[in-house]
Amino acid sequence: MSLPSSFDPLRLGASLYVPATHPDLREIGTGKRYPALRSVIACTEDAIHPRDLPLALERLAEVLPSWNLLGGPLRFLRVRNPAILEAVLGLEQLAGLTGFVIPKATAANARDYLGLLGAASPHVAMLTVETREVFGSADLERLRDLVLEGGYNVPVIRFGGNDLLSALGLRRTPGLTAYDTPLGTWIDRVVGAFVPWGFTVTAPVYEWMDDPTTLALEAGMDVSRGLMGKTAIHPAQIGVIEAAYCVEPGALEQARAILAEDAPAVFKLDGGMCEPATHMRWALNTVRRAEVYGVRKAGSLHMAENRWQLAEG
Repeated sequence: MSLPSSFDPLRLGASLYVPATHPDLREIGTGKRYPALRSVIACTEDAIHPRDLPLALERLAEVLPSWNLLGGPLRFLRVRNPAILEAVLGLEQLAGLTGFVIPKATAANARDYLGLLGAASPHVAMLTVETREVFGSADLERLRDLVLEGGYNVPVIRFGGNDLLSALGLRRTPGLTAYDTPLGTWIDRVVGAFVPWGFTVTAPVYEWMDDPTTLALEAGMDVSRGLMGKTAIHPAQIGVIEAAYCVEPGALEQARAILAEDAPAVFKLDGGMCEPATHMRWALNTVRRAEVYGVRKAGSLHMAENRWQLAEG
């Protein structure tokens, strides 16, 4: 699996989902509406009524030229089906589009989408696993192998929590993290199926917009499982999510010690065992996360949360 040099999944941050018919789509995509926004996903699927799909495509054709400008967030389009992907690929001025989000991806349908993009596509594809196939490991493994064997540009697997709960006839309850629900089991399964093979897995949305306490707790639990990037459905969620990505000073100190050229094979630091042979990947990820999201400072908001608040004025 090869990734474009300009794309780093760590920089997804909180991905703001907006309908492709949103009146501020141009300003959001160029960074004028939310200057601190790291990534945006314009949706032509569940967030769009079927009757509004022609309007969504017209809106995209209007705003794509403005997205070619330098700067702004990473920009993705969640397509409704392969026909919509093909239609968008036929539009002009796609250079400002980072990639596509493929909904309800399975081993059975992924090739229909990825075949349109091709292995040499400059556009990233993020596959969203959110159908009942997730409840069995065989389809996840087939999907992973399909991507790896085809050499497709798929660095990220998105986890669709609400659709999976819908398959169980459930909905999130305010105050409960995803890990207090059946989702926790399946998040761990997706992480195990993809992350060891070099993929990044993102975290599901928390749909209760007025509960930042639970969102912050859940985002911290996401990070503890190695998930990076999380769907946000309201700008107020972004600072809370990205604050969880800030690195604890002690963790950064340990990571740097592990990466040191003269590091012993095993040593003790801050009461913990550090072993470069087994902790190297964690240390690299920790240092990179600190570079992007900053280091937590005692007695203050996380740097990422400060960054968003300053950008919002």
